[in-house]
Amino acid sequence: MSLVTDASDKPTLYKRIRADIEKRILTGEWPPGHRIPFEHELVARYGCSRMTVNKALSELAQADLIERRRRAGSFVRRPQHQSAVLKIADIRAEITALGRGYGYELISRKLRAATAADRERLGVKKAGKVIAISCRHSADKVPFAVEDRLIDLSSVPSAASADFSREPPGSWLLHHVPWTEAEHTISAIVADDRAAEALDIAVGSPCLVIDRYTWRSARTITAVRLLYPGDSHRLVARFKGG
Repeated sequence: MSLVTDASDKPTLYKRIRADIEKRILTGEWPPGHRIPFEHELVARYGCSRMTVNKALSELAQADLIERRRRAGSFVRRPQHQSAVLKIADIRAEITALGRGYGYELISRKLRAATAADRERLGVKKAGKVIAISCRHSADKVPFAVEDRLIDLSSVPSAASADFSREPPGSWLLHHVPWTEAEHTISAIVADDRAAEALDIAVGSPCLVIDRYTWRSARTITAVRLLYPGDSHRLVARFKGG
């Protein structure tokens, strides 16, 4: 029995294949659920052995960027809801599901070098760029929530060209960027002048706060704070015993 090797089967080749596929995923060219070309198609495209393609796909699967299904192929991984209390909801879809008219207003969008406060909030050490977004969601023209979000461009480079004046950042991220882990922190505050004006409520009114962080394989994608009027929102979780 002889082992057939491919002259192009060099470590740098499988890394190039992996980088190419990863770029297509992270830029949103291949969105969550998209089928990756079959192994024989990748072999033909890159002119390499099946072993080289398999190694690249295996590393992408280990990085939680794709999922491999027997006989069906490989697919860009869809987000997995991992919180027992809350799933990551699309506010636009949530309001629409209530039968109310959805409204969206981009208050500010800034692309900048990450400040020390930005890096601390995102939990990153290296200098880089972020997009800082402030926006407001409404239901039947009544303020529903205000959103303060940071997106790490080293993890989501395609966010730099996304039109957040037309599409809410949360909706865009859910449809374009796969994630593997999320954390919610729920708290309550009283509205200061800024929050009261944004939500059209009285200063000192109770507000529900959800701070959310999402990661992909330990790399931070985004940090967001959602502020809701406390008298019109509540969180409900139902559990069954094992």
